[in-house]
Amino acid sequence: MSRVHQIETAGAPEPNKSDLRHDWRRGEILELFELPFADLIFKAATLHRRYFDPNEVQLSQLLSIKTGGCPEDCAYCPQSAKYKKETGLEAEKLMDVEKVLRDAKKAQEAGATRYCMGAAWSRPKDKDLDQVIEMVKGVKKMGLETCLTLGMLDQQQALRLKDAGLDYYNHNIDTSPEYYGQIITTRCYQDRLDTLGFVREAGMKVCSGGIVGMGEGRDDRAGMLETLATMEKHPESVPINLLVQIEGTPLAGADELDPLEFVRTIAVARIVMPMSYVRLSAGREDMSDEMQALCFLAGANSIFYGEKLLTTPNPAGNEDLKLFERLGIRPKS
Repeated sequence: MSRVHQIETAGAPEPNKSDLRHDWRRGEILELFELPFADLIFKAATLHRRYFDPNEVQLSQLLSIKTGGCPEDCAYCPQSAKYKKETGLEAEKLMDVEKVLRDAKKAQEAGATRYCMGAAWSRPKDKDLDQVIEMVKGVKKMGLETCLTLGMLDQQQALRLKDAGLDYYNHNIDTSPEYYGQIITTRCYQDRLDTLGFVREAGMKVCSGGIVGMGEGRDDRAGMLETLATMEKHPESVPINLLVQIEGTPLAGADELDPLEFVRTIAVARIVMPMSYVRLSAGREDMSDEMQALCFLAGANSIFYGEKLLTTPNPAGNEDLKLFERLGIRPKS
C-alpha cells in the first residue's frame, strides 16, 4: 500500500507538526489527483478539520501599489511591458503612502485581517523599499497582518523587510519546473526559489502558490505542489490561482480548465500541506457559488476579498458574505 493511502481519514489526532511530510514524490501526488472525487474530497476535508475550523475563512485584501511596466514576460500578466501595446495598460508610479494606508483602513473595516501590497517590479530598487517600508509600518500599526509581493529579493532586502515588521512575503512559483519555461523566459525557476529562501532565512512567513489553467497538464499541477510540499518548511499561505485570461496576453484564448480539476488541485494542496492556509485567489469572478463551495469543502480556507486583484476583477465583498451566510461560514477574526 502506498503512503498516500495510509493517510488517516477518521479519529484524527490533535494538530501535531510531526504529522507533516516533506518527502512527497510526484507519483504519490498524482495518485491523489487520480482518486475518485468523493474519496479525494473526504481525505482533504478530514485533514482540514484536523488543523483548522472548517467553517472559518481568512480574508485578505490585495492592492496594486505600483501597476504596469514590469520588464518580465510572464505570459499571463497584463502588467508586462512587453504586452503594453496589446493590453493598453500604462505604467504607473508607486502610490503615496497615505493613499495606501487609507485603502488599508477601508479593507480592515470591511473585515480583512491581512493586507497585501503588490508592485509590478522584476525586483525592487533599494530606494523604492524606503517608501514601501513606510507602508508596511503604517499597516502594521492598524493591527493588520502585512504581506508584500515585489518580485525577486536579495538577502539584504529580505532582512530590511523583516526589520520593518513584514509578516508575509508572496512570491509564487507559478507552475512546475518543467512547464515554467513555457510561461516565463526572463527569469528562471531557481530565481524564484532563491527569493523564497532569502525570505525564509530572514524569518518572514512565506506565501507561495501558483496558477492553473495555463495549458499545463495534471503532471505539472502535481509538480508545482511537489515543489511547495517538499520545502523544508511548507509555505504558511498557498494561493491557488485560476488563470484569468486577459486580452493581449499570450494566454488569452487558452483552453479553460475543468472546474472539478481545479477543486482537485485545492484538495491535493490541502492534503500535502495540511497546516497551510490554502487561498482561493485569482479567477473567483468566473467561479460559480457551487464551485467555490466545493473548494471550501476540499480545504480552501482563505480568499482574496475586495473587488479587484491587482488588475483583474474579483467578486464584490457583499457577494462573498452572502455566500458565506448560505454556507454557514464565518470570516476569521
